[in-house]
Amino acid sequence: MPVTDEPATGTRSHTHHSGAAQFSTAANVFSLLSDPTRLHLVWSLARGEADVNTLTEASGAARPAVSQHLAKLRLAGLVQVRKEGRRSVYSLHDGHLRRLVVEAVNHADHMVTGAPPHD
Repeated sequence: MPVTDEPATGTRSHTHHSGAAQFSTAANVFSLLSDPTRLHLVWSLARGEADVNTLTEASGAARPAVSQHLAKLRLAGLVQVRKEGRRSVYSLHDGHLRRLVVEAVNHADHMVTGAPPHD
């Protein structure tokens, strides 16, 4: 059955179907984001594009681990990469993922700090 998204500030609403394929795909996204290092990488990319060195420094993970996580995210279509000389620069595929991760981290911050809930 079609469902219309509630319009969020600065975004357009659209009608979509909430079927098995959508739920399976969404569950896969949550599965990929369930790893703290991958979540940190995506959260960092929500702030803007970055190369592997910048993401390694930001996440505190080892460079080979960061590269492996980025490869998984790229294969899943959550991040994209472009070459800038010898550097590979990563960015998020779309604003949906950016908003999802920012909201998840904001929610976690409220849980950790005890800040009151709000809309």
